[in-house]
Amino acid sequence: MKSLASALFLFSLLTAWPIAAVSAPAPAFQLSDVQKLVSLSEPQISPDGRQIAVIVSTPDWETDKPKQELDLVDTASGTRRALTWDREEVSAVRWSPDGTRLAFLAEDPQTKKPQIFVMPMNGGDAKCITDDKQGVDTYSWSPDGRHIAFIAQDPPLSEKAIKQHDKVFQVTDGNFLLKEAVAPWQLWVVPAAGGQAKQLTEGAFSLDTDQGGATPPAWSRDGRRIAFTKFPSPYWGPSFHSVIAEVGVSGGTPAVLVADQGAVSGAYAPDSEDFAFQRPRHGDENNGNAVYVSFNGKIYDASAALARNFNFFHWLPDGKALVMQGELGTRSVLWRQPLSGNASLLDLGDVNADGALSVSKTGSLAFIGSTATHPGELYVMDSVHAQSRRLTDVNAFVDGLSLGRTESIEWRGPNGFHEDGVLTYPVGYEPGHKYPLVLVIHGGPEGASTVGFSPLTQLLAAAGFLVFQPNYRGSINLGDQYQHAIYRDTGKGPGKDVMAGLAAVEKLGIVDKNNIGVTGWSYGGYMTTWLSGHYNVWKAAVAGAPLTDWVMDYTIAYYQTGDRYFFGSSPWTDAGWKIWRAQSPITYVRNVRAPTLLMSDVDDANVPFVNAEEWYHGLRDNGVPVEFYAYPETTHFPQDIVQTTDVYRRWVGWMVKYLK
Repeated sequence: MKSLASALFLFSLLTAWPIAAVSAPAPAFQLSDVQKLVSLSEPQISPDGRQIAVIVSTPDWETDKPKQELDLVDTASGTRRALTWDREEVSAVRWSPDGTRLAFLAEDPQTKKPQIFVMPMNGGDAKCITDDKQGVDTYSWSPDGRHIAFIAQDPPLSEKAIKQHDKVFQVTDGNFLLKEAVAPWQLWVVPAAGGQAKQLTEGAFSLDTDQGGATPPAWSRDGRRIAFTKFPSPYWGPSFHSVIAEVGVSGGTPAVLVADQGAVSGAYAPDSEDFAFQRPRHGDENNGNAVYVSFNGKIYDASAALARNFNFFHWLPDGKALVMQGELGTRSVLWRQPLSGNASLLDLGDVNADGALSVSKTGSLAFIGSTATHPGELYVMDSVHAQSRRLTDVNAFVDGLSLGRTESIEWRGPNGFHEDGVLTYPVGYEPGHKYPLVLVIHGGPEGASTVGFSPLTQLLAAAGFLVFQPNYRGSINLGDQYQHAIYRDTGKGPGKDVMAGLAAVEKLGIVDKNNIGVTGWSYGGYMTTWLSGHYNVWKAAVAGAPLTDWVMDYTIAYYQTGDRYFFGSSPWTDAGWKIWRAQSPITYVRNVRAPTLLMSDVDDANVPFVNAEEWYHGLRDNGVPVEFYAYPETTHFPQDIVQTTDVYRRWVGWMVKYLK
């Protein structure tokens, strides 16, 4: 579901065809290459724009954990040097306002929890400045660099009773996997040099939830107030009712700064009281996330003219404009949005801005991007008017491989929608031949298939398949109207969109229509089960973490009210009784004929394992060939290299078994 945007969606970008070698053809992308891919994350450009700190994660097959280091990259030359070694769980890199220190989160050997470390940039070791028993979630520097505000969870509720074996807790908005009541997260402040931390907030409200959502605290320009996202409780279920509040650094009762529900990610403009935040446009959760600005006491949607989803934003240093990231068709792009007037696209060339972004005080930008033929690397732009430059080459080995050619494809879908998707050709494609086709459907549903590099797609292309990744109503790349169209139409409409896209691909005359497979993870798994129960054209199916039963999913998953926004009601009321069940694939399981592979994480609170259990028994009891593999993890998609490789191996292998 929505968190898939931090799982399979990150692997759903496709690649393009390289120039053919004169001698023997280069090898195609294989499973062993998945194990070599280096991941870059959290780029943070220094205030003067001369250096970028970035986390480099290299898979380690023996330990099944990534080897992490924090590197410093020179923006002029691309020279890279390591700042840390042998640290666990490095994240949340932040420069001090004057650029003389660098802070980051890492596991502390003493507490075994993530704590804040501060490293002087003129030499010396990083110093741990917090010792919170629950660990630090996120943090931010004060404007003068003397303090750091951070978010940390309260001790377990009823801690004393639990120690005395009284473990009972009340069930409210939690998911079915919880073993105890969830304690809220609060705001603290600590001297940047280390010392006694001071708690600034307390109460039943929370600054984070059991499924994440905390955003860095936002300091006012005078350093006297700190704004934060205020959730009604520590549970994700009611998190859609968040507001933005602020509290003085001396403590006291927080005051509401933005009362519009759904507001998150507040940030003050540089040296100004102007304030920006994100919220679903018009407060409708079925719309995209807009960027709102509070200017001269008035709040307005600065991104209204674009009427589409934005994943995140940053203020530019003059405080007169923002840079925003989102999907535009089959590309991930950046816009410059002035406080008034039309937005303009930044010149990224053929680069997709896939990852996090940071902005220096000089106006230069750093981000992680990929191209159609190359995985994620670090890029810099000297200003919003400059072209992007690549600074790293950590995945250079991919340039020596044969990859499947990629192109965008568009069609006119049901209800008159303009629709698109991405098509990847098999390695060694020859015109005039027809090839088996595999659909890989993105999750979310608020995700999008875009052109970039994808391990899974290249593995399928190497195995001789055409690969089609369709976007469908609910996708975030074609504007609010398209995204909103999934309201009360979660299966039938998106299913027709996918089938219209399939017809457009078939018109190219390159598809073996007798050998078509449908696959996906999370909402892509939902679409796989829906399509296999409604269209008898599939030779095989792969459903990963599939949502198959809306009623059960709503009842036990963590997002709860998130599901209700799709239908406008509860499944347990007269208003919702029929539609929730009619839109559930499990209702049509007896129609399925396609041999199906199921995969899921056992302790997945997002799309609970029992969704796949229902589908497995429904197929098996009706004589459909089915296999089901479980990963003993608490995530929505395996996060380690060994099990990720296993997912890909089974996924591709199932298609080879039944389509070739």
